[in-house]
Amino acid sequence: MADARTFTVSDDDDGIRLDRWFRRNQPEISFNTVSRWARTGQLRLDGKRVAPGERIAAGQEIRVPPVEPEQARRGPAKPRRAAVTQEEAEFVRSLVIHEDAHGLVLNKPPGLATQGGTKTTNHLDRLLDGLADEAGNRPKLVHRLDKDTSGALLVARTARAAAFFSKAFSGRTARKVYWALVVGVPDSPEGLIDAPLAKQPGTGGEKMHIDAEHGQTARTRWRLIDRAGNRAAWLELQPLTGRTHQLRAHMAAIGHPIIGDGKYGGPDSFLTGGISRKLHLHARRLKIDSPGGGQIDVTAGLPDHFAQSLDMLGFDIAEGERIAATRRGPPAPARARPRRETRRGERRSRGGKPRR
Repeated sequence: MADARTFTVSDDDDGIRLDRWFRRNQPEISFNTVSRWARTGQLRLDGKRVAPGERIAAGQEIRVPPVEPEQARRGPAKPRRAAVTQEEAEFVRSLVIHEDAHGLVLNKPPGLATQGGTKTTNHLDRLLDGLADEAGNRPKLVHRLDKDTSGALLVARTARAAAFFSKAFSGRTARKVYWALVVGVPDSPEGLIDAPLAKQPGTGGEKMHIDAEHGQTARTRWRLIDRAGNRAAWLELQPLTGRTHQLRAHMAAIGHPIIGDGKYGGPDSFLTGGISRKLHLHARRLKIDSPGGGQIDVTAGLPDHFAQSLDMLGFDIAEGERIAATRRGPPAPARARPRRETRRGERRSRGGKPRR
């Protein structure tokens, strides 16, 4: 029993269940072992017997019995993240556009995945080690952006802040505003897309589609900032729900795919005349309540390809700021329409290229 260890509950773990504390801090110890220790009185909280489901408070002391080899959690070891290099640490620090005691907002560049996957080893989640505090605590993701979407991405400094921010996102009290360049021009200056989304069969969950019968509720507000004849439009988008690829699927569904979005818009999503083939979707502004009171309200600068396309299409960024400062009127509903109507109103030359 002399080998028993004592841990003090940190502020980050205040209010969580004891079994969750073990999953966070002693993942090698199985739940069955924790339960057996509790039943036999070997597990103690401030010197008293405790059940695995009891909630703990910052400053309390947890007495953990010695772990025998056969008590350790069996199963394959989790792969360790590759260490962040000095260059990578400097890179991720350069992305920070807001920082306080509860979180950081990064301006994620296009092409950088938020999280890893089977074939994705370079991603933002791994780079967050470069933003760890002096105690080694790394920030925590609370929402995501698609790999090719750029802009404001919030990460939390602590688990408590992460829970607070996650609740704000799920409760729709957080406000996210995107800028997008789309093919063609909508029929009205603003509108509301209310079209349920579901995973498209046969794509392995990699693509969404409109599914009125089985889809989850998905709603997007949009507002026209400016237009380049009938060729393209600059829109302000606000997702009122948080479905996968929502903005991309919705804009394609109403016949105006986001420029560069081949997944949802096909060949029609690419414009000629030197316009970049990259996705033109940018998380421009994030406004969310802070755990410490007040609000975090951050605007993310545009990536180079988006700014260059605005210039080439004759758009003035000041107009986007002016529109953002004006109030929205009641949105008109926008309907999904067949792909053949995608380029309605756009004239074509004999060579098949669109002209203004």
